[in-house]
Amino acid sequence: PFSKLVHKTMATSVLRFFGPRGGASALASSATHRCAASSYRPISNAATKAISANNLLLQTSSSRFFSSSEDLDAIKRRNIGISAHIDSGKTTLTERILFYTGRIKSIHDVRGKDGVGAKMDSMDLEREKGITIQSAATFCRWKDAHINIIDTPGHVDFTIEVERALRVLDGGILVLCGVSGVQSQSLTVDRQMKRYNVPRLAFINKLDRQGSNPNKVINDLRNQLKLNASAVQLPIGLEDKHTGVVDLIRNKSYKFDGERGENVVEGEVPDDMKDLVEEKRMELIEKLADVDDEIGELFLMEEEPTEEQLKEAIRRQTIACKFVPVFMGSAFKNKGVQALLDGVVDYLPEPSEKANFALDRSQDEKEVQVSCNKDDPLLALAFKLEETPFGQLTYMRIYQGMLKKGNQIHNVNDGKKIKLARIVRMHSNDMEEIEEAHAGDVVAMFG
Repeated sequence: PFSKLVHKTMATSVLRFFGPRGGASALASSATHRCAASSYRPISNAATKAISANNLLLQTSSSRFFSSSEDLDAIKRRNIGISAHIDSGKTTLTERILFYTGRIKSIHDVRGKDGVGAKMDSMDLEREKGITIQSAATFCRWKDAHINIIDTPGHVDFTIEVERALRVLDGGILVLCGVSGVQSQSLTVDRQMKRYNVPRLAFINKLDRQGSNPNKVINDLRNQLKLNASAVQLPIGLEDKHTGVVDLIRNKSYKFDGERGENVVEGEVPDDMKDLVEEKRMELIEKLADVDDEIGELFLMEEEPTEEQLKEAIRRQTIACKFVPVFMGSAFKNKGVQALLDGVVDYLPEPSEKANFALDRSQDEKEVQVSCNKDDPLLALAFKLEETPFGQLTYMRIYQGMLKKGNQIHNVNDGKKIKLARIVRMHSNDMEEIEEAHAGDVVAMFG
């Protein structure tokens, strides 16, 4: 079947790096994560050509086009995907993220009952059926971080869209229903995240629904997905009494007031939750101690880790894919989304912290680490093509070097040179034209 062909072939292609003086060396594969590198080997030329459109690796013919930008270098970057089972609240969560980061001015319903619909569901059929059919990219700014987001479908028929997205992302949010917990497509998404070594946060959504049980969901994560997961938050109330969360690391409560939950009110832990908070905080430390040497040593010495020590340990082990912090809330009721954004910035990796590799075919496919340095020759992966009224739009993840408007780049599948006439950042079906993009960015170009 075509889907199997895509899965087998989308990871491997021949590419050439052109240095500043035009020297060339042959390599194979597009910057793949180490955990998956053993699966990606050269395939027949016929198979490669059959899906060359799904796997364009592009680089500049000369480094003279690179330019420095200290402002861009100073910005934190996060490339994340939001994945889950059908109807777990992925697009609803993305809508809230865009609202709280100021990318959209109002919140709309996923099914488009108000005649507008969610921003990330741009197709009429998506708004009519209330499901996501194709993955959609956007970007936003939260505090001092630039976050590229890809909202992915949950239905099994569109799982190739999830595959494409997770392959080029540095982190993910696994959304789980607070009532149903781990479901069939949750298992599929988990396998895809493990295949591409994607660090993830878990977000237990829909805690306002009757029958919600976050403890059951965490047990499902541990037993069904075999993840070392532990809550970093506790919900304040469940079902119709759900008003906020308690941060186990800071020992503070957060309630979300205002018409759209935009006002975050920090307070002390409610008296009736103090014992439970202490118990769950100790459980968090124990789970971290199992995988982190620093916390393990403190645990054995019966010393209490500081807030900074806990956050650093969670970040280390999340990036290493040895720990999954679990956040709580209800996206539809506007609870817990801002705290989740803080978690994205605090615990998910920078592009430079994620090791990506190519295979050097001239040296028996020796692994070569991609630098993620903007001053090196460009290496980018075109991971998705889309037909638009303005022509073919190619989505790209830049692994090293820079894209700059007016540059000449090479398509290594056919050796053709391409001039970058337009580079855009996508905001669902809207475009924002930019002059250049750095290593770690997710952008699009025409052609």
